[in-house]
Amino acid sequence: MAPSKKRKRATIHPRNKYSENPPDFGLLASLYPSFEPYVFCNRDGRHRIDWTDFNATRELTRVLLRHDHHLDWWIPDGQLCPTVPNRSNYIHWIEDLLSSDIVPKSQSNENAVKGFDIGTGANCIYPLLGASLLGWRFVGTDFTDVALEWAERNVKSNPHISDLIEIRKVVIQDSSFDDDRVLNGPLINCKRDVDEDSNYHGPPIIMGVVKDGETFDFCMCNPPFFDAIEEAGQNPKTSCGGTREEMVCPGGERAFIIRMIDDSVQLKQCFRWYTSMVGRKANMKVLISKLWEVGVTVVKTTEFVQGQTCRWGLAWSFVAPANKAIPHRIAEKTNDSFMLEGLQSGHSAFNLLQSVESFFCSNGASCKLNTAALYIDITYPNEHSDVPKPIEMHNKDSANQINDVHFRVSVFQQIPGTLLVKGSLQKKDTSSNSGTGAFSLMFQRLEVFLRNAFCKEKSAR
Repeated sequence: MAPSKKRKRATIHPRNKYSENPPDFGLLASLYPSFEPYVFCNRDGRHRIDWTDFNATRELTRVLLRHDHHLDWWIPDGQLCPTVPNRSNYIHWIEDLLSSDIVPKSQSNENAVKGFDIGTGANCIYPLLGASLLGWRFVGTDFTDVALEWAERNVKSNPHISDLIEIRKVVIQDSSFDDDRVLNGPLINCKRDVDEDSNYHGPPIIMGVVKDGETFDFCMCNPPFFDAIEEAGQNPKTSCGGTREEMVCPGGERAFIIRMIDDSVQLKQCFRWYTSMVGRKANMKVLISKLWEVGVTVVKTTEFVQGQTCRWGLAWSFVAPANKAIPHRIAEKTNDSFMLEGLQSGHSAFNLLQSVESFFCSNGASCKLNTAALYIDITYPNEHSDVPKPIEMHNKDSANQINDVHFRVSVFQQIPGTLLVKGSLQKKDTSSNSGTGAFSLMFQRLEVFLRNAFCKEKSAR
């Protein structure tokens, strides 16, 4: 019997300065006397630091930026202290996205790469690394006085790259908010509609911060991961600091990134790539479904690894792919499924199938329901304007070449309170890239609809 294959664990980015040569604490302690008090030898004779000591992690970041990147840097007590290898991974991943030409470069800005760092913080780590490693230009944004003051200091402390970085204050539009409201999380721009799935209450993120006529190659973000400050202190093995404004917002990272997605729908091609770090893998599926729902053309993901810590990267774009073809990921998908769990006893497979029929009929499809076998055959006409296209069509002729899409949705009872929903594209459509792409997007839209209709209590948690 052949041995089972284990999933290969993601590793540090190969271009990361520390991929082959991790920081040598003993060497750094000998070169930088300020770091020496924080270094000790464990039983096997290897040099270590106490990761639960904020002063130790801050001094390590300072000496790594000085030793390996020729950057002068500091932050006051309590501010979020970034780990240099992990933040470098994110920079190199964006470099991969930009160099891949998955989405074409802007004709007006072919040489100078310009990034937009959402919530740059007092540490200003992404602009400093991007400018020093790759010569990128940056706009770094924030809204607290401490973050803005120290980000400016860190930029001015490095005159060789200071011309590449602008620190921009996020203006809170509603002056009725007071400081107490700030302490309970970021503030909301009340002039903007709020996505009901987001529950985000905070300052402007992209909309209202980007100026008229500005374009960027990418934005990046290390969002507030937590919904409450109590969650932020649950890892006893590390101490990286972080203020409430940096770590917490109502709804946590999911709400924050959904607002980023909503902003990106408004701005679309002002950015070649929109990206964010994600701290909880469980949020990835919800966010990816949201992205396909709003009509993005490309979604890319990755995993960032540093020691025992994993984070995920999420990137999306509204720019038509350079090859003007449906992404390979969508084109191959002729079958899909998802599970609905935690359903109340009154929600049967038949009830759910009726909702499937209602959903597609309301969007212009014709449906044929088989109540005995619990499936429904669906035909989505090509001429219906609500059919979501996998990519932006480049002319009317190409859109007219899309045939009607035929697929079947079946519902299976699993354990009590759990239903499996399966979708399959009919054989006559499987040879068409446009058919498979449209099926995939419509099935993802159906999943969002059914989860909202049948799993509201669970999704709210």
